[in-house]
Amino acid sequence: MNEINEIVSRLQTLLQVEQKNKDIRDVFASSKKLMSSYRCAMMEIETKFKVLNDYFSLQHERNPIENITTRLKSPESIKEKLERRNLPMTLKSIEDNLTDIAGVRVICSFIDDIYLLADCLLAQDDITLVTRKDYIKNPKENGYRSLHLIIEVPIFLLNEKKKVKVEVQLRTIAMEFWAKLEHRLRYKKHLNEELINHTAKELLECATISAKLDEKMQNVRNIIEKE
Repeated sequence: MNEINEIVSRLQTLLQVEQKNKDIRDVFASSKKLMSSYRCAMMEIETKFKVLNDYFSLQHERNPIENITTRLKSPESIKEKLERRNLPMTLKSIEDNLTDIAGVRVICSFIDDIYLLADCLLAQDDITLVTRKDYIKNPKENGYRSLHLIIEVPIFLLNEKKKVKVEVQLRTIAMEFWAKLEHRLRYKKHLNEELINHTAKELLECATISAKLDEKMQNVRNIIEKE
């Protein structure tokens, strides 16, 4: 709850109130409720993945999930994204236009586990798929690979049932390792254009090697499981 209060407090300093004569206490209550909804939805999806992991552990004696992390988008990031898209700086605009306020990242050992978990999640009758972007089969130009899902999940408040969007990213350990290092290096300051271009080529080569490692590890597991 302290995290929600901190986020809401920072968000209030960044958002412009849609109606100037609106009581600030109402605005605060609305933003607190909105961010709490995202947090609840995020926790709901995290729990679903943990249940799936336990199921496969009991039924198939293996854990497809290595790690699960969650995050709520920071107020500064929310403001920057709204500005970049020339969208109104209001709570309604956030809810209507941004799909990645709540995020869940699932790290798997093998590529097959990514698609298995995605299929199991989407098969649940309370989950609605909004968009699916497969950057594993179709990597980004820089080599980035991951399976991205935007989904809607219902949450139950005191007197309300509400569908909330959550961004889900599923990656292998190798994909996560590459993405973290790429992110750190990409935001290094004071790099000249020549060095930036050289680094981009090196990172793309690393992504190719990482993809081959994932394929080889998947093949090894397939061989073992056939025996």
